[in-house]
Amino acid sequence: MMTRRPNVMIVISIVLAAVLTAVAGWVMAQMREDALASARAAAYNMALLFERDAARNLEIYELSLQAVIDALGDPRIAELPDDIRQNVLFDRSATAKHLGVILVANEAGDVIFDSRASPPREVNVADRDYFIVQRDTPNMGLYVSRPFIPRDGAANATIGLSRRLSKPDGTFAGVVVGTMRLDYFRQLMSGVEIGANGVVTLTLADGTLLMRRPYASAMIGKDLADSALFHRFEHVEAGGFFGVGPLDGVRRWFAFRRVEGYPLVFSVAVAAGDIYSEWRVRAWIIGSLTALLDASLITLALVLTRQLRRRERVEDELRALAGTDALTALANRRAFEARADHEWLRARRSGQPLAVMMIDVDRFKRFNDRYGHAAGDGALAAVARAIGAHARRPGDCAARYGGEEFVLLLPETGAAQALAHAERLRAAIEALAVPHEDSPNGVLTASVGVASTSERGFENWRALIEAADAALYTAKRAGRNRVAVWQPSVAREPQDAGPDL
Repeated sequence: MMTRRPNVMIVISIVLAAVLTAVAGWVMAQMREDALASARAAAYNMALLFERDAARNLEIYELSLQAVIDALGDPRIAELPDDIRQNVLFDRSATAKHLGVILVANEAGDVIFDSRASPPREVNVADRDYFIVQRDTPNMGLYVSRPFIPRDGAANATIGLSRRLSKPDGTFAGVVVGTMRLDYFRQLMSGVEIGANGVVTLTLADGTLLMRRPYASAMIGKDLADSALFHRFEHVEAGGFFGVGPLDGVRRWFAFRRVEGYPLVFSVAVAAGDIYSEWRVRAWIIGSLTALLDASLITLALVLTRQLRRRERVEDELRALAGTDALTALANRRAFEARADHEWLRARRSGQPLAVMMIDVDRFKRFNDRYGHAAGDGALAAVARAIGAHARRPGDCAARYGGEEFVLLLPETGAAQALAHAERLRAAIEALAVPHEDSPNGVLTASVGVASTSERGFENWRALIEAADAALYTAKRAGRNRVAVWQPSVAREPQDAGPDL
């Protein structure tokens, strides 16, 4: 009895090892997801906190500027004694910590009122961007300047918030400007925990860096507008994504928010290494204990017959190859469907388009009949390598769909981009120059059907596949060795594609 079937103890040990490994893997996966979710929530909350605090203080300061403008428009103010007029023009908010000074400059840039001095200091601001922009742009409204060092001797970098003064005929009469020390934002960012490699930044809407934690004075005023990372902040009020820092190349989770009503963007970035640091320690402990227990169980199995050991090795190989097509080394259909489910849900969450290419080798049955199945397998492997070379991005997925039919999944790809990609792929397959005497081209070719959610909303990814398949048959009917994009009017009619598809 024992020689005809595994020992009962071996069966028990294998079952226990599998269950233990699965439970440990599930626990570690859940812990990893929880670590990421917690880091995301913390980053979002910090960005929201910074945005609300800054918006509140900026609004108070903007009201102070408007109060000065309103007071300057009252002729009775000019008749008041200097000390009373100073109190009327500049309320106590103008002397708050980090809020610098409020100045009124005439059309020549000379300061005529100063919240910190009466009579005003002899300062000219005609060369400042907050003066030039208001002078040259009548409808600018509130302008937030680039960082600068004040001329009053202060060592701290400062920004200016300015509003235009206009004469009764609408011509330029000067500006009211309030300065805010960037140390305010530095202190605002200093009280939060973002990990050893975390970064908090504040930028203007044009990409100018105003403040960064960790702080580096040389970075203040640096232009980040050309970085790929900053482009993801544009035209979006708030959001989050994984990206690589433009200054240090560290991969982080970025949560960002625009300050409502102001051209400022807060970004809180938590390094991926910091997000998973505690998880790695716990996973190492759990994994080590699991491995130790598994090793103990496997040790018992190793004393059994060679047949049982061989069976275990085969099972390990099968698990490793479960998602791979043996002939082409591409993903198999099962693995592709799992990836398609994931990318479909991700595309729906992000609003990005999802494209699919269906690729079919032209006249492949005739190729097999003439050259034999061994040559046919070699040709399919060569085509598969060409297709795999066109799945370069991390989210792309190339798979063998069945027989001589392949599929390529392209996240964040619209119809026009997918069409160009498909044409390059078709040309690459033709350029393999695999001889095929039964083809009008003399070489092995392929037809490609393309469909993308940018052209129409689909119920699910299977409907998208069907659309690409219909486009493929359109390409077949049009003569093969070409690319076709799915249109709503396209209907799949395999019988019209000609023999030997």
